Amino acid sequence: AALRRTDVVLEVGPGTGNLTVKMLEKVKKVIACEIDPRLVGELQKRVQGTCLANKLEIKVGDILKTDLPFFDACVANLPYQISSPFVFKLLLHRPFFRCAILMFQREFALRLVAKPGTKLYCRLSINTQLLARVDHLMKVGKNNFRPPPKVESSVVRIEPKNPPPPINFKEWDGLVRIAFVRKNKTLSAAFKSSAVEQLLDHNYRIHCSLHNTVKKIQSVLKNTGYSEKRARSMDIDDFIRLLHGFNSEGIHFS
Repeated sequence: AALRRTDVVLEVGPGTGNLTVKMLEKVKKVIACEIDPRLVGELQKRVQGTCLANKLEIKVGDILKTDLPFFDACVANLPYQISSPFVFKLLLHRPFFRCAILMFQREFALRLVAKPGTKLYCRLSINTQLLARVDHLMKVGKNNFRPPPKVESSVVRIEPKNPPPPINFKEWDGLVRIAFVRKNKTLSAAFKSSAVEQLLDHNYRIHCSLHNTVKKIQSVLKNTGYSEKRARSMDIDDFIRLLHGFNSEGIHFS
């Protein structure tokens, strides 16, 4: 994390504070968010009466329902069940932070860094990589934990792109969601589903009160050259071109 003396660090799920104490020795302040009141008590007891106590702020509650504070870096061994929603909460947080060093279940971490054309490449991969640079730092075997969990883990570094790409993220995600529902199908086939046609027809009418969306969808796919492409092999630039193609014809995804 390359923490600095002047840093404010956000930690999610500090538990009994093994990592928290190490960070308190190095930084200006740690804001630890913990949902379990018993663990909060343990953590408070651990720093009580030490010179570290005034550098620790504890927030009790569910991090997904809490407004994130200002911080320079986020360093956390996350509760794995909140991995995906927490990553997007982080990436849409303003003001920007410098980096996040997070431990995830191995397969989730590999999805974050997956490249087009690989087996694990999915909506999570492309959405994360649109908003941030993501690097896999190290594997952490299950025997490093007491008691050992059933899954292997990995540590990942996430660095938000600042400034972010000039894209409406809700629209972007609407397009990507449709493309990746059946990521091995051609886009032409994916967009032929009646649910997709109804959604886009509804949005199209809102935006320009016209009909005949079906032909228009297929014509955009053809004109942009993506009709026979499959989501699993398309990168960020491909999806940006496709979204612009749809938008310029008045077809929207949010």
